[in-house]
Amino acid sequence: MASSSLSGSAAAGGKSEFRNQKRKPENPDESELLTVPDGWKEPAFSKEDNPRGLLEESSFATLFPKYREAYLKECWPLVQKALNEHHVKATLDLIEGSMTVCTTKKTFDPYIIIRARDLIKLLARSVSFEQAVRILQDDVACDIIKIGSLVRNKERFVKRRQRLIGPKGSTLKALELLTNCYIMVQGNTVSAIGPFSGLKEVRKVVLDTMKNIHPIYNIKTLMIKRELAKDSELRTQSWERFLPQFKHKNVNKRKEPKKKTVKKEYTPFPPPQPESQIDKELASGEYFLKASQKKRQKMEAIKAKQAEALSKRQEERNKAFIPPKEKPVVKPKEASTETKIDVAAIKEKVKKAKNKKLGALTAEEVKLKMEADEKKKKKK
Repeated sequence: MASSSLSGSAAAGGKSEFRNQKRKPENPDESELLTVPDGWKEPAFSKEDNPRGLLEESSFATLFPKYREAYLKECWPLVQKALNEHHVKATLDLIEGSMTVCTTKKTFDPYIIIRARDLIKLLARSVSFEQAVRILQDDVACDIIKIGSLVRNKERFVKRRQRLIGPKGSTLKALELLTNCYIMVQGNTVSAIGPFSGLKEVRKVVLDTMKNIHPIYNIKTLMIKRELAKDSELRTQSWERFLPQFKHKNVNKRKEPKKKTVKKEYTPFPPPQPESQIDKELASGEYFLKASQKKRQKMEAIKAKQAEALSKRQEERNKAFIPPKEKPVVKPKEASTETKIDVAAIKEKVKKAKNKKLGALTAEEVKLKMEADEKKKKKK
């Protein structure tokens, strides 16, 4: 009996150990949990997920500018057709200048009214119907960035907005290709339609551009990130070592003043009190003089100044009568014997030149030629 009980307890212990081993889950890699498998899509929301529909009716309305009236009137049947597929009612009020969307009894998707609201917002912000209707898809979102209040100066705002568009829209096109988003710059807003990851990058680039950071820096960073994302090994690593670090160069355009005031050293003692007129008179002794004496001193000082000014004026007048200093006369130097010209030698040269014909040989050359001819004849 004892042996049977022991064997039974051992068997029970083995079963419990086996159960405990089964319960322990294997720890999967964190990278596998964080990454979404390629080609995976969230299943679409169907009527089977919400067969009873919605309890209350929801509606949204938005105003549109006058210049969009003609386009909206033309494409409104297409808007109604797209929203009727999702059982959402759309109305266009041209008198008030507004668009309204509201749910019906047949509406089963609770989030479709939010997407319909975004659709009419995009249409009001000059986005074409072909692009705006994409917002009704599950994997597409939109973002309307308000840039009007970011820059106070109107001219600066226009320049920065144009910088975002680029020459012939090249910067905007590059941004669209890197983020897989459609971007529309209109007035004081920037509308973007695309995936959530792309919208995040678009918002960052737009806000940085309005903060005077050129979009080319962000485009370079996005290009590097795009290449790094292709490598499966680098997905879980930090990309900071690969990304460029751009330094901000804040140029101070404030002109420095011509006269710089140098601050004096701080002293706890107050400055000495300046002397008053009475103190100066006491020091010089004028205070004790009579009024007539003071008057006489003033008159003497005035006369002395007048005499000095008169003498200066007289000197300036006399300057016109002073003759200028003449330059000393320089005597011509006698020609030295070395530099004297030999007239007789020049005359002889001229006579020889006259007798001699142009191209004719000299007498010596003629004699030498005659002798050479005679020698040739003798040899023959």
